[in-house]
Amino acid sequence: MNNESNIQKHLAEQTIMFASITKWIFLSSLIGALVGVVVSLFLKLLTYCENSRSVLPFDYYYTLPFALVITVFIVKKFAPSAQGHGTEKVIEAIHKNSGRINFSVVPVKLFATVLTIFSGGSVGKEGPSAQIGASLASFLAMKLRFSNRDRKKIVICGISAGFASVFGTPLAGAIFGIEILTVGVLMYDILLPSIVSGFSAFFVAKLLGINYTYFNIAFYTNFDFNYILISKVIIGGIFFGLVADFIITMLSITHKYISAIKLNYLLKAFVGGIILVLLTIFVGEHYLGIGFQTIKDSLSTNGVINESVPWYTFILKTIFTSLTLAFGGSGGVITPIFYVGATSGNLFGYLVDGYIPLFAALGFVSVLAGATSAPIAAMIMSVELFGMNVGHYAAISIIIAFLMTGHRSVFPSQVLSMKKSEAINIKLGDEIENAEMTYTTRFFVNIRRIFSLIMIKIKNIKKIIDGLKVDFR
Repeated sequence: MNNESNIQKHLAEQTIMFASITKWIFLSSLIGALVGVVVSLFLKLLTYCENSRSVLPFDYYYTLPFALVITVFIVKKFAPSAQGHGTEKVIEAIHKNSGRINFSVVPVKLFATVLTIFSGGSVGKEGPSAQIGASLASFLAMKLRFSNRDRKKIVICGISAGFASVFGTPLAGAIFGIEILTVGVLMYDILLPSIVSGFSAFFVAKLLGINYTYFNIAFYTNFDFNYILISKVIIGGIFFGLVADFIITMLSITHKYISAIKLNYLLKAFVGGIILVLLTIFVGEHYLGIGFQTIKDSLSTNGVINESVPWYTFILKTIFTSLTLAFGGSGGVITPIFYVGATSGNLFGYLVDGYIPLFAALGFVSVLAGATSAPIAAMIMSVELFGMNVGHYAAISIIIAFLMTGHRSVFPSQVLSMKKSEAINIKLGDEIENAEMTYTTRFFVNIRRIFSLIMIKIKNIKKIIDGLKVDFR
């Protein structure tokens, strides 16, 4: 009787799971395909507008003040939730509003981002893609009257589809859409639909003619897995963590101080555009727009650290991006993070006399992991973009960079679910922007004890060696 009852329960469970899997494969495929179509339209429009700059009788970046004014006006008037770099607003909507996002975000974000990038604003295209994907998914979920739980789930699928279709890395994009929500937790119940929606969006975008760039950095058997190279990778991880922390700090401080300026928002945007134009005249155009060519050059064998692109390129790109977003520009932060990571990695490779394309690739993914607290997605991306030979070393630098940034992120609405060090007391379950930290001295006391023991051991070994020398004589 008990065996028969257990069999019935088992069959019932398997039937329910089969129905659930079928349901979510269908829904996530549908969402992915829909997002793939809209993001493809967005990317094609963006490319067309960038190519149309040549028709202007003057340098395109002179349109920045006017573009920022138009952008802040339409965003404030028609879709206030479309402000900023997109991804942050989506994370906030999932945690605070059960995934409800106004559908007006889609056309407003699309137009505002295209205008910002056309005029030279230093932003990316992935944040808007994720926000567009999330908005479409939220709209569909509300029309079909999904429960709050299912709505959140389908919106996360939309985020993953947006990232996958713009990155050209379906698996990393899908995981990234989940990982950025909560630091230290990967929600397994959303893995399948997110991955399916990511691949669906990616394949639809490919069918619609979107071309992706994958980097062959010729790193195969040039190096063995040796301690010298690993040491450089470890030091690189620390360096990339500091670079990521610099990005987080600059975005936060710039937004804070510019928001505090008591000035009409349209006038403020115009003044911000003028500041960016003056900076461009002074330092050059390398830091405007998406900057994809500089990223490609950073990953080339010859490198980019030269007279036209100085070593401090990553610093200036961070400043341009921070100012563009703080003054009302619309766009993402991930592509600028790629730019900063690749150029800082190029510089690091030059300084340590390493294979420059390798360290540029490590910077590309490590700064991403440190700035967004998404190490797993960054590891997968390193393999999808650069190959398994780079992936081994990337895993080391990615984890170190992730830890180095502490409990900070370019997405302050991320929820903390782990402590990166036992020496830090921090309340878990809070958003990063609200997290309060205290430090324990026990950790430093233990470090001092370990150091003292090591010094004692060294002295004892020295005495033994001195004794052996005496005996030998």
